[in-house]
Amino acid sequence: MNKRNEREQEPESEPRRGATASEPMKRKDYEAELKLLHVELVRLQEWVRREGQKVCLVFEGRDGAGKGGVIKALTERVSPRTFRVVALPAPTEREKSQMFIQRYLGLLPAAGEIVIFDRSWYNRAGVERVMRFCSEKQVDSFLAAAPKVESAIVDSGVLLLKYWLEVSPDEQTKRLTERIHDGRKRWKLTEMDLKSYVRWNEYTHARDEMLEKTNSPWAPWHVALSDDKRRARLNIITHFLKSIPYEHERDKNIVLPKRIIETQERDLSSLLIPASF
Repeated sequence: MNKRNEREQEPESEPRRGATASEPMKRKDYEAELKLLHVELVRLQEWVRREGQKVCLVFEGRDGAGKGGVIKALTERVSPRTFRVVALPAPTEREKSQMFIQRYLGLLPAAGEIVIFDRSWYNRAGVERVMRFCSEKQVDSFLAAAPKVESAIVDSGVLLLKYWLEVSPDEQTKRLTERIHDGRKRWKLTEMDLKSYVRWNEYTHARDEMLEKTNSPWAPWHVALSDDKRRARLNIITHFLKSIPYEHERDKNIVLPKRIIETQERDLSSLLIPASF
C-alpha cells in the first residue's frame, strides 16, 4: 500500500474543517490533523529503516520563525534513533579553520536514518553574513560552492529537503516579546537574537540572495509561511511526506504473549519520591 491516502484527494487550497486560511487554526483541529500525520511519519520511519534510506531535512528562517516547533512536531512520536536532530553550537577555533561545510558532512545520515538540521551550513549565508562574522568574499565562495556540495550529497543517495520558514515582522516581534515575559521561553532568547532583531532588511537581502543562488533542481528550497504556527507545521509535514516515495507495509497483527507473575514483589515504599501532587 502506497502512502498516498484518502486525505490527499482533498483540495489542498481549501482549509479543512470549515476554517479559512486567515483564521488561526483551533488547537482541537490541529491536534486531530497532527495525529494522522504522526501515523504516517511512523510508517515513513519504518520504510527508511527497512530500505536503508538516507533522508536529510534542513530548516532555516529568521529568529522566531518557528523552526523548533516544526521539528518538535516532526519528532515527538518517532524514534530518536531514526530521526536525529542536529543543532550545532558556535564553531570552535579549529572548526573555524576548516572548510566551512566540513563539520556538517560527518553528521549527514547513514542508511536507515533521518537527520534534521535546526539551522545548517546556511548559517554562512544568513546570520554569519548579517552579523559580520565572515567576509563578503567568504559568502560569495559559499554561495557558489553550496549547490555543488549538495549535488554530491544527493548523488550519494541522500534525499535532501530544504525548508525556509517565513515570518512577518509583526509576528516576529510578538514571539520575541513572549520570550522575554515567559519564563519557560527565556532560554530561547539570546543576545544574538536581540542584535539580529534590528537588521530585518539585511536579513531580507541575505535571504533573497541565498534562495536565488542555492535553489537547484537537485536541492530546491521550499518556503512555508509560518505566522500561523499550527498551519505551518501541518503544511510542512504534509509536504515532507509527499516528497518521499515511501511505501507502507500492512500492519502486523500483534498480540501480547501470556505471562505469569509469581515472584513476591519487593516493598518499594521506602524508596518512593514525595507525592507533591
